[in-house]
Amino acid sequence: MTGREELRIPKRPLTVTLWVHPEGPVVGCLFLAESGETGTLEDPLEVLNGPAPFIVVRREGAPADPIRFYNKRAIVRVLCGPDEEEAWAATAAQACELHLMDGTVLRGTVRHSLPPERARLYDFFNLERERFARIRLEDGEACLVNKAYVVAVIPRDEG
Repeated sequence: MTGREELRIPKRPLTVTLWVHPEGPVVGCLFLAESGETGTLEDPLEVLNGPAPFIVVRREGAPADPIRFYNKRAIVRVLCGPDEEEAWAATAAQACELHLMDGTVLRGTVRHSLPPERARLYDFFNLERERFARIRLEDGEACLVNKAYVVAVIPRDEG
């Protein structure tokens, strides 16, 4: 094993669809760190909310230059596939509708662990340290939305 291989952090690809401004939809893979002890994968939301301004994406269907570094500020939203049930069981759900700058309307549910006195939908979207918010769409798919592209959030009844 070369010195470079010893320094490599094992990561696994996760196929996602990113909407990038102004490029549009991009199908590719994000690379998620894998815990050696438990085998669990890093949450894509952690990657997008992390301090690095760029993420690595291996684009599908682009054999000439499949690797790109996308600026997180230019990513409007990311569809990640079905959301994990366990992650949703521990916190209270808040149904909402997000209206994005490009005219897209996303309907679903957000969950976040906040103190009871600061657990309103308003409080959740005002968390400054998190650029992206996870919304579980009505079809159960996880969508990570860049809050800078959200024009309005409308609370909805869950029923």
